[in-house]
Amino acid sequence: MQKINLTPILSRLTTLLAVATLTIVAIAAGTGILLALYYEPTAGGAYNSIRNIVTHIPNGSLIFSLHGIAGNSLVVVALLQIVLMFLSRDQSSNWFTGWVSGIFLTLSAIALGWTAMVIDWSQVGYWRFKLELGTLAAVPLIGDRIVDFITGGGAINTITVQRLYVFHSYILAIAAVILAIVHLGSLLWHERSQSLTDDSADVEEPTNGDPLDTLTAC
Repeated sequence: MQKINLTPILSRLTTLLAVATLTIVAIAAGTGILLALYYEPTAGGAYNSIRNIVTHIPNGSLIFSLHGIAGNSLVVVALLQIVLMFLSRDQSSNWFTGWVSGIFLTLSAIALGWTAMVIDWSQVGYWRFKLELGTLAAVPLIGDRIVDFITGGGAINTITVQRLYVFHSYILAIAAVILAIVHLGSLLWHERSQSLTDDSADVEEPTNGDPLDTLTAC
């Protein structure tokens, strides 16, 4: 039975997922910019501004939904891509760059979802965030300092919303865009290098022709 080499198949699937990842990041960034035009990063104004976007701004509900779907999809696709890259186990430098950028992209996607938890100032997000802050506070030695840094003093208020909004919309969002571009670029370069290597191997591979053919040619 002929053994099938799955590495090229996994490599192509990973590249296609990288294209999907960059597309999702672009959708999330584009809709995020549109939402930021009407969003108010304050404890009282966040919820009202989002409600105004959904109910009064033309296509606001669609944009808000697309932003949320893109954020959730980014985590799923990025995790799936990491699994495929792990199964491929290529040793080239381009593949390693794609692997590292993919890991950091996945972490950025998770962090984007985490920072978005309370910036809408909903009841569900508020109490969920409060529970997770309690978990962070339980970390020995540095837990309380981490909570104070995130919240701006321990209490969840306008400073907390503003800090998470900055992390979400500027630091993490820009990092996700850069990582998605680097990730796709490294995988495309890897495929190009592999294609050139395979073509060179086909050209240089000697043929084992039949001796009668050689005698005939002489």
